[in-house]
Amino acid sequence: MRKLALLFFFLPFLTIAEAQTKKQITLEDVYKKGTFRGEPAQGFTEPDENLFDAKDVKDASGKVIDTRDYQVSSDKKRILFFNGREPIYRRSSKSTAYIFDVATKQALLLNDGKILHPTFSPDGTKVAYVFDNNLYVYDIAARKSTAVTTDGKWNQVINGNCDWVYEEEFEFSRAFDWSPSGSYIAYYKFDESNVKEYQFTQFDNSHNKQYTYKYPKAGDENSKVEIHVYNVATRADVKAQYETGDIYIPRIKWTQEDNKVVVYWMNRHQDNLKLLLTDAATGSATPLYEEKNKYFVEINDNWWFLKDRKNYLFTSEMNGYNQLYLYSLDGKKKVQVSKLKADIADINAVDESKRLIYYTLAYPTPMDRNLFVSDFEGKQTRQLTQGRGTHRIELNGSYTQFYDYFSDINTPQTVTLYDIKNGMAVRNKVVSENKKLRGTLDEFAISKAEFLRVPNSKGDTLNGWMIKPPNFDPNKKYPVLFCNYGGPGSQQVANRFGAVSMWHQMLAEKGFIVVSVDNTGTGFRGEEFKKKTYLQLGKFEIEDQIDAAKWLAKMPYVDGKNIGHWGWSFGGFMSSLAITKGADAFSAAVAVAPVTSWRYYDNIYTERYMRTPQENPKGYDDNSPINHVDKIRGKYLLIHGTADDNVHFQNSTQMISALVKANVDFETMYYPNKNHGISGQVDNTTYHLWAKMTNWILENLGNENVDKAPVGNAVNAPKKTF
Repeated sequence: MRKLALLFFFLPFLTIAEAQTKKQITLEDVYKKGTFRGEPAQGFTEPDENLFDAKDVKDASGKVIDTRDYQVSSDKKRILFFNGREPIYRRSSKSTAYIFDVATKQALLLNDGKILHPTFSPDGTKVAYVFDNNLYVYDIAARKSTAVTTDGKWNQVINGNCDWVYEEEFEFSRAFDWSPSGSYIAYYKFDESNVKEYQFTQFDNSHNKQYTYKYPKAGDENSKVEIHVYNVATRADVKAQYETGDIYIPRIKWTQEDNKVVVYWMNRHQDNLKLLLTDAATGSATPLYEEKNKYFVEINDNWWFLKDRKNYLFTSEMNGYNQLYLYSLDGKKKVQVSKLKADIADINAVDESKRLIYYTLAYPTPMDRNLFVSDFEGKQTRQLTQGRGTHRIELNGSYTQFYDYFSDINTPQTVTLYDIKNGMAVRNKVVSENKKLRGTLDEFAISKAEFLRVPNSKGDTLNGWMIKPPNFDPNKKYPVLFCNYGGPGSQQVANRFGAVSMWHQMLAEKGFIVVSVDNTGTGFRGEEFKKKTYLQLGKFEIEDQIDAAKWLAKMPYVDGKNIGHWGWSFGGFMSSLAITKGADAFSAAVAVAPVTSWRYYDNIYTERYMRTPQENPKGYDDNSPINHVDKIRGKYLLIHGTADDNVHFQNSTQMISALVKANVDFETMYYPNKNHGISGQVDNTTYHLWAKMTNWILENLGNENVDKAPVGNAVNAPKKTF
């Protein structure tokens, strides 16, 4: 017993000594050198590089075309190559496009200017694309483009491409789709003439430029949206018929019938979804499906119209969890396929020949992911992967094998090939163990993450993770940094490698305890937990973060006077609330690109959770950090990109105005011409940003147990004094 006691007495010292012999993570390791980059993941996708020799792909003048970015037709006879791709918003970009014939090795320029969304027809004989807000169809054999629309105009009418708010919040950009055999193209027409404009300055070495685009803020008027169906052969164009007004069309999807397209209709409150089965030739529609929700209906791409032409599969939260359903097109058959009280995180494959659906559940805990398979009738369900951790799955085309990309919060990814035999997963071979990354990690002082179960003041238990300094001494008191996003349906506390970043690990090496807690409103714990924040974004979320900070402050090894909060976007909103409404729990906060009032954010996202400011002014104002700046007692750093098209720089300028008016000291950093991601390797932005935040945290949150030596850009800078 005495020997055992002595062993435990010396264990902390052994751990400290071991940590001191290990390498220390640097900012260069994380943001410049790629020191902790994992091995490429193997998949089933056959490479298409064998279809062409790069040196053979030349334009009409004989100049070699860049072949790194391409799309192959379904028959593999032609390839689209994209050169000079320019990003526009989060999901959109334009490029110079060439059509390459595999047999003749001839490449043709598709259009004189850069285009959006070039997409082969199902038979590979045509390409549809968007240019100058108009939709075109290019006939490859005839080498001729036909204009489907001619009324496109910047900041007025868009055809075949989304307006800003649809692209950001309904999560798609290409706003057209070929019918199954290519006879028709269904497309969106956005009339954004009456949508209010937003401007920001693009700074240059001359007189600067103003960028102006349409951005509907909460309560503002939206684009008027029409769905049209174009007959490629006859060039006839009909408009889909549905109830117009203040509504959204978040999706269109073709059935297996070449003349039947489904228009997804949604009211502005987003609590009523209708699927309208629409005739491609006439535009007339009949109701197919309707769902109402007391909060809002979640929109996603989990809809499959089956090849039997009788049934469709979809996911819904109608029964409290995100579950899988099979309905018949005639409405007579309604089957709930998945039944475990756990949210579906992904649909991996639909095997129509065997009538099986493969899907990933957040199971056995919301932090984990495991693969399941169920028959169409929901009578038999099997779990194909087991245990705690995250199984990311890729099935082959015949659904006889799958790659399992498995990791947990402390273990890098292992890739294993499995065979599916008699409905069971049988291990075939281990493909990759990430040996190089594992070896690299062994050279550094990496802290092990531990999961937390944090009680809040409402009787709920919140999921969290924590890492302590690698040379942790329970007799010392350490400052704590909360890393939080916290937005609706999100999840940061996940049992996968990477949930704890190497920046987090670097801060732990410096002497911080780093914590992440998923507050009320986050995902994969059922509908009620996620939607409890309805009409009052920020209230329960920040109360949970405050509860967690006060709970941690009671730990003997926590310096309760030095607890900070860091976040980006919605997380920046949370950090701004932490230093204002949470002033008695948090002593410092870093807010990057924060929303500071939901009145400034776009209407589709904001109204989904808050309704309009006209309907719910109290919900908007009670939890706006701008209205609580007088509560600040700690240190506050505010960071934003001046060209943020998503969370406008306006959010920070208005916050600063409120801080100045209240005579509150703060610090700020802005990055010219940078969007919401505030990134850039060539111009050093990424490195500078993370160095700025790291050094500020060291200086303003660190105590005597923290190594405050500055990192990155500030290594030779004079120490700031107050």
